[in-house]
Amino acid sequence: MAGDTRQRTARHPGRHSGRPAGRHSADLSGFREVQRLSYECAEAVAAQLRPGVTEREAARMQREWLRDRGVRDWFHLPFAWFGDRTAFANFRIPLQFFPTNRRLEPGMPFILDMAPVYKGFSADIGYSGSLGLNPVQDRLMSDLQAHRTLILEQVRERRSLREIYEDVERLMNRQGYANRHRAYPFGVIAHKIDRVKERRWSPTAFGFGTQSLKGLASDALHGHREGWSPLWSPYHFSDHPPQPGLWAVEPHLGFRGTGAKFEEILVVTDSRDPEESAFWLDDDLPHVRRWAEEEKAA
Repeated sequence: MAGDTRQRTARHPGRHSGRPAGRHSADLSGFREVQRLSYECAEAVAAQLRPGVTEREAARMQREWLRDRGVRDWFHLPFAWFGDRTAFANFRIPLQFFPTNRRLEPGMPFILDMAPVYKGFSADIGYSGSLGLNPVQDRLMSDLQAHRTLILEQVRERRSLREIYEDVERLMNRQGYANRHRAYPFGVIAHKIDRVKERRWSPTAFGFGTQSLKGLASDALHGHREGWSPLWSPYHFSDHPPQPGLWAVEPHLGFRGTGAKFEEILVVTDSRDPEESAFWLDDDLPHVRRWAEEEKAA
């Protein structure tokens, strides 16, 4: 990142770029486009953060950047969390997730989270950074790599979502961290996303796009009849194998008032080929490039 923030810039092409994998390739390209647009927004906004900027201002910067590029609908409006709010310290009710007047300070960690809908395709991403050096968050980000690997391996093994959730939590505990995605509604580590009908008017309710909420509710009803859920949680309704589709996955680590996460799309198919049965939609993302640089430097 420019200024007081840091940004890794090494790039390598996504392994599965353009691969249809059970869906029409144009669909995957559309989801990949909006996910990359979201991460481009996160990096652009992070580069503009300065001491004194509030969470509300950072959230507005994300909204304006995306709207300037054609975004008119949302799965949810952008969030920003600063300081110990990156670890969801003392979060008890959903209203606490919304941006506040908390001001950014030198060395403070931050997380930007946005879920735009673009050309009918949705994404949900999380971007972690700090205003200057923050060794604790750097370590958290490095240790998240193991979670990305674990999740993909176990989805390919068709373990139940609940079992995978528990194994991710066990890994966090071994690393010495707290599971902060448990603070999300229903404790989710992921949720399904899909196409969203484009409308001339795209209202929101409680920070969420109504079209996307309708789609999630339809998935929930359909899944209930068939024994699966669009929410990936630690509860019994997630005690089933991964359902084919696109999942926005967000393991979130916390340590003594500092939090870090990534969030990106995992593609699950009904293929019997392990590599085709599940894969990350795109490997050319900031946190993946970061880990590649760390491996080169080791």
